[in-house]
Amino acid sequence: MAKVGFVSLGCPKALVDSENILTQLKTEGYSVVNDYSNAELVIINTCGFIDSAITESLDAIGEAMLENGKVIVTGCLGAKSDLIQSKYPNLLGITGPHATLEVMNLVHKNLEKPAHNPYIDLLPAQGVKLTPKHYAYLKISEGCNNTCTFCIIPDMRGKLDSYSIDKVLIQAENLVKSGCKELLVISQDTSAYGVDLKYKTSFYNGRPIKTKMLDLCNELGRLGVWVRLHYVYPYPHVDNIIPLMAENKILPYLDIPFQHASTNILKAMKRPANVDNILERLKKWRQICPDLSIRSTFIVGFPGETEADFQELLDFLTEAQLEKVGCFKYSNVDGAKANELPNKVPEELKDDRYHRFMQHQLNISKNKLTNKIGKEIPVIVDEISKKYIIARTKYDAPEIDGLVYIKNNGKNNITVGNIVNAKIISSKNYDLFANLS
Repeated sequence: MAKVGFVSLGCPKALVDSENILTQLKTEGYSVVNDYSNAELVIINTCGFIDSAITESLDAIGEAMLENGKVIVTGCLGAKSDLIQSKYPNLLGITGPHATLEVMNLVHKNLEKPAHNPYIDLLPAQGVKLTPKHYAYLKISEGCNNTCTFCIIPDMRGKLDSYSIDKVLIQAENLVKSGCKELLVISQDTSAYGVDLKYKTSFYNGRPIKTKMLDLCNELGRLGVWVRLHYVYPYPHVDNIIPLMAENKILPYLDIPFQHASTNILKAMKRPANVDNILERLKKWRQICPDLSIRSTFIVGFPGETEADFQELLDFLTEAQLEKVGCFKYSNVDGAKANELPNKVPEELKDDRYHRFMQHQLNISKNKLTNKIGKEIPVIVDEISKKYIIARTKYDAPEIDGLVYIKNNGKNNITVGNIVNAKIISSKNYDLFANLS
């Protein structure tokens, strides 16, 4: 059987691309192996968004070339083929992201197709997954129509290209049938879903459904599993999603990349700049759904950021009281328009602001978690050790948010993927500690 090695780097959107390629490899009868020495060729799905990701991807390509020598490169860094070829001219081929067909064509060109009977060697309907069985990423579109000055995603992944809603819902249904308990909806701009298709109507289970964010959330809410929304720009129609959260149809969780709070910096980023409007909407959302948890990411040290701009950001955090927050220090991204902006912030000042930001938010997070002590809440189990059952609340996404550590007395029948009730007994920074209810 023909053997293919595979390396997957980057964000959840890239991970779904990897799952699609692996599914096609398995469908055609290829064997996927996890070491270079047994592979007849290696596929590397790269990330190319920031300098550190580019370095990691180039290092991975170099290692594969050294250990194996027959390498296909795909993914976001593949959009910069000249950079890759200048370092590794003897690659079998390079494609950009979301390129399953192109990758398979390169595989066919360089590796004999295995004898395979598609009527016997069947894959499960959900395909090959790289996440644990109990949760999965559900990608609803490719690309992005925004023109943020710090980002080159539209250059790498193209303009918004929404998947037809019937195909998305069939994939979601297959994942649930396979045992998935949590669907994490992802795209580059989830709120814009269907705009490029003019919200066209498709048919699912005999019913007409528009390719639209609200319709998607309504249908996913019928599946009886946790549904978590990521990368949601706060367009006005997001207001219509909040009642679904209050009705427990989807999780009361929104991942909104605000990026900053200073009007001057937001304009320089080419981001929505009405912060007062955002604060007012947050207030209204929490009135409708008091349980709502909001995650966001911010950039400090963007070109032109003054101390006054940074203070506006801290003031916004105080006012907004966001539950989950991440922070990045600005760095140039090759090809981004922000590289040309004047008044660069010195690295030592970026470091200072980053640490001040994180300390400011830590105090907010501690207070938020302290308020959960004594409450009984449902959690989904991710891992079980001798000492702890490690889980997450509905307010916490995998790998990026906090955890719940439940004392394991060894006298229960809990397995990974179970949703159980836990009583919170204490908290620390970003995590909770609990007993089984």
